[in-house]
Amino acid sequence: MLDTLLDKSVVGYTALGYRLRSHPPIDADLSGRVALVTGATSGLGRAAATELARLGSTVILVGRSSDKTERVAEAIIGESGNPDVRTEVADLSSMAQIRALAARVQGPLHLLVNNAGVLLAERSETPEGFETTFATNLLGHFLLTNLLIDKLEAPARIINVSSGGMYTQRIRVDDLQMKRAPYDGVVAYARTKRAQVILTELWAEALRDRGIVVHSMHPGWADTPGVSDSLPRFYKLTKPLLRTPEEGADTIVWLCASEEAGASTGQFWHDRRPRPTHRSPKTRETEEERQALWDALSSMLAS
Repeated sequence: MLDTLLDKSVVGYTALGYRLRSHPPIDADLSGRVALVTGATSGLGRAAATELARLGSTVILVGRSSDKTERVAEAIIGESGNPDVRTEVADLSSMAQIRALAARVQGPLHLLVNNAGVLLAERSETPEGFETTFATNLLGHFLLTNLLIDKLEAPARIINVSSGGMYTQRIRVDDLQMKRAPYDGVVAYARTKRAQVILTELWAEALRDRGIVVHSMHPGWADTPGVSDSLPRFYKLTKPLLRTPEEGADTIVWLCASEEAGASTGQFWHDRRPRPTHRSPKTRETEEERQALWDALSSMLAS
């Protein structure tokens, strides 16, 4: 009853919501498992990577800066006691860099955490001509995941880090890069997060028979550089209520490690429990729109 009430209010997104729910320690042994985490140099990605390393996994950190990624790797080795932390450098908004990254990564992989993301105040485009939020949050992870699928060794898991903000938007396949509508960074971000949930369900169905579990999740409101830099007013108002990065990343790690999460696929999670993917009928997409999203992303990458 308490969990249901929290899930229907924003209190559930806060640190209080996290602490009112039960989160027993994760004691799984991930020795022999290889995890790749994007956006791993700060915030949720760093917290998740640190805990996966503590549980014994080999962890590949993906960051944009070589120096920063190396520094974070050294810190994670010290914090986790696990020396098997590796680094890769790639900007997830660059399809060329993603292709090069996927070519460098040697399998087998067992855990893929698609976490890198941006929320920008103004519209911008990458050198390849893609809107930056769309490229980083959605198109880049779509490409990376599809390139790495054949390197995933079953039983494997793909975890897509979405956002509760996706509840406010439906997919707009006819304007994925917000060229038509006035640009709103929060809306652009939320639409990419909605699309991530749709892709999670499509991948889950396609990969079910290959022993690959695919889930999406939202971390609640966490105190991360992404929030403080992108939403300064929101951050100032809510800072006392924000979760730590470790609390926000808890469900990411749990989805990677727990037996319960491996028993299903294609679900959307928050605080270790599956949640509805829609709060309003206005955000629901049709089957035709779901397929059109996949086709549109594939077409962009083929050109």
